Amino acid sequence: MDHLHSLRDAAPAPFWLDDPRRPQAEPALVGGTTCDLLVVGGGYSGLWTALVAKERDPSTDVVLIEGEEIGHAASGRNGGFCESSLTHGLGNGLDRWPDEIGTLERLGRENLQAMEDAIRRYGIDCDWERTGSLTIATEPHQVEWLTEEAETAARHGADTALLDADAVRAEIDSPTFLGGMWNKSDTAMVNPARLAWGLKQACLGLGVRIHEHTPGLSLDEHGAVVAVRTPYGRVTARRVALATNAYPSLLRRHRLYTVPVYDYALMTEPLSEEQLAAVGWKNRQGWSDPANHFHYVRISADNRILWGGYDVVYDYAGRVSAERNRRPETFATLARNFFGTFPQLEGLRFSHAWGGAIDTSTRFCVFFDTSHHGKVAYAAGFTGLGVGATRFGAEVMLDLLAGARTERTSLALVRRKPLPFPPEPARSIGIGITQRSLTRSDRNEGRRDLWLRTLDRLGLGFGS
Repeated sequence: MDHLHSLRDAAPAPFWLDDPRRPQAEPALVGGTTCDLLVVGGGYSGLWTALVAKERDPSTDVVLIEGEEIGHAASGRNGGFCESSLTHGLGNGLDRWPDEIGTLERLGRENLQAMEDAIRRYGIDCDWERTGSLTIATEPHQVEWLTEEAETAARHGADTALLDADAVRAEIDSPTFLGGMWNKSDTAMVNPARLAWGLKQACLGLGVRIHEHTPGLSLDEHGAVVAVRTPYGRVTARRVALATNAYPSLLRRHRLYTVPVYDYALMTEPLSEEQLAAVGWKNRQGWSDPANHFHYVRISADNRILWGGYDVVYDYAGRVSAERNRRPETFATLARNFFGTFPQLEGLRFSHAWGGAIDTSTRFCVFFDTSHHGKVAYAAGFTGLGVGATRFGAEVMLDLLAGARTERTSLALVRRKPLPFPPEPARSIGIGITQRSLTRSDRNEGRRDLWLRTLDRLGLGFGS
């Protein structure tokens, strides 16, 4: 029970948002306004859409509305991994778009570089570190998986290194580590809230009108324009980009394509010099393991360890609410697993414990659509890899709203939508069966039972 004492002083709030540099919110919209482009949602997806729209054409009048504050949801409470993959990993992309995977991998790397270039161009101070990431085997059967994964990644342009137990423990020391794969170039670490706040400031600097505490309540077409009603007013726009992700879409027909699942994380207090020396971590990579119930782990700029993942929780009917951001039983599990991985850090305490909703689709990555005669575009389903992929999604939505045929819009990933989730109660029953099967798979050397193999044949994701 010693691990529970480590949670005694943990603040029930995202570490990244507990920051004295958090900016003041922009005023809510009161009354009516018009614009060329309305962006609904102030997370990464909406911020990149507004920013790229102004970069493409500075004369475009852009309004962005956010129901809470910029970065309040997933964009301010994630692990701070920014990956190049647009397909939730190379394996998922190969399974679904084998003929396009080369293009998708190239576009993903170009997108990551474009993000880095924008961060430098606008002077965004967000602790951006291009460290790459490690996938670490903690079970014997996972070592063989990583060998195959490294070979596949190298064939598709990744700069990878396969590490044996001694080599991976030379990078980050844990008695549970049996091997690893280091992808050296396709992942950056970032302070996610400061990235969101920096994008907000960049948008304001380019003339985007931002209104926080302004949720979109309804969407209606009126001839050549679309009107979105808000609590105290209305925005009338020539084009609308919907970037609400885990929150219910203003387009009801899209609500069966995503479900919100809750993910949780802990952040430690800063490590002392002695504690840091005990784990090594000189190259500061983020890492995760390849289990179905996996952990994602990274070190912050001030040498704290973020420890997240493992449990993924779905609530009946896909409810999203603040009280679900706290789950003591998951925090206890995470703390126990942390000290099982790093016994040399016994006595370290956690400063923050939090959760948040992720939007997931049945293909585990983003999908797109348009409505209202092409005047509305939508991107959702990023499934936990939205820090990087949302910028690509913004480019796609703007292409679609412009009616432009581009390399991006020609992709099957863009042209085709995933299978929808079934309605309740079948949805909850199916997700529950899947979660139990994934747990059994982890306990049985990764072997997938009949239920999981059936989902695989149907193209219904659930690979991690």
